[in-house]
Amino acid sequence: MPHSSQRGQSMPESPIRKLVPLADKAKARGIKVYHLNIGQPDIKTPQVALDAIRNIDREILEYSPSDGIKSLRSKLASYYHTFNIDVTEEDIIITTGGSEAVNFAFMSCLDPGDEIIVPEPAYANYTAFAIGAGAVVCPVVSTIEEGFALPHIDKFEDLITPRTKGILICNPNNPTGYLYTRAEMNKIRDLVKKYDLFLFSDEVYREFCYTGAPYISAFHLDGIEENIILIDSVSKRYSECGIRIGALVTKNKDIRKSVMKFCQARLSPPLLGQIVAEASMDTPKEYMQDTYDEYVERRNFLIDGLNRIPGVYSPIPMGAFYTVARLPVDDADIFCSWLLSDFEFEGQTVMMAPASGFYTIEGLGKDEVRIAYVLAKEDLKNALMVIQKALEVYPGRTL
Repeated sequence: MPHSSQRGQSMPESPIRKLVPLADKAKARGIKVYHLNIGQPDIKTPQVALDAIRNIDREILEYSPSDGIKSLRSKLASYYHTFNIDVTEEDIIITTGGSEAVNFAFMSCLDPGDEIIVPEPAYANYTAFAIGAGAVVCPVVSTIEEGFALPHIDKFEDLITPRTKGILICNPNNPTGYLYTRAEMNKIRDLVKKYDLFLFSDEVYREFCYTGAPYISAFHLDGIEENIILIDSVSKRYSECGIRIGALVTKNKDIRKSVMKFCQARLSPPLLGQIVAEASMDTPKEYMQDTYDEYVERRNFLIDGLNRIPGVYSPIPMGAFYTVARLPVDDADIFCSWLLSDFEFEGQTVMMAPASGFYTIEGLGKDEVRIAYVLAKEDLKNALMVIQKALEVYPGRTL
């Protein structure tokens, strides 16, 4: 029997989705599962987006241009201008979700054997797409004790070799919720400039910054305009993950030309998704403010609740809608599986993402989980109770 490729065998399982079969079995047993494992908000999609779907009057659902519908790219450029990101529609390529933007960026910028430096814990699919491109992830580890702040820039420089081609950041960060400061971003800029590296900047969560300090985009950094590959998506800010619309933004014409070849090979991004995304640009400010306020309330409620459970610790995330928490368990992978297969409290249990899947170094994150506070506070309250009761009886408890 033929076997799968080396590349396929090297691809990591998703820490976010790998426990789905266990969750499905728990639901089949009649257990309510609180999904804290995935960034799927329960916030209603904006009405202007839903209306756009209902009002489609086309008689043919045709291919769109490979780089996306021009009117959408133009509207996106105007949106970026509100954040003082100086780009034009020509700098923007529409992709099938932010994931495809990462994939095409790596395929266009990296050769097999090239290296990228990534602060970890990091979104697991970065590693998956790097493997697909034949590239090597060189991790710089941030710690929960320091609130997942950017490691000292010397640790980045120590990893630079002739094969180093770029640095990747996610700001605000998934999975930690950390928000990079202007000082940290300037240090990254100086390193990118010194070694002429790419700066891959995933800025999907820019709407959700909770510090009150100005949002710092990679495009706010002077002197590296041609080095920046910005990754974006409408999934989270408009709660429309399923339409699969993202964007790759760069002023580097050579990279855009290369990315376009991959875009042409997959023909076009989703037409219906682009129609919805373009309509979403007209979402009222009240919707965005209400969503922001709701996430702040959820964050405060969840973090307070977690830190009240004996042996549990979570720093306060300053962006996005995730946190990484340390639990008093011997192995978070086993604990997360056990929650779904062997535990329930009053007919309920919780699904979380083991944090080991957000590190490339074996053994890290062994007692950590990523939690997405994408559910209403009443659901978070019940989930916290389940976690507390589970930790009281878990056989692998370490406290």
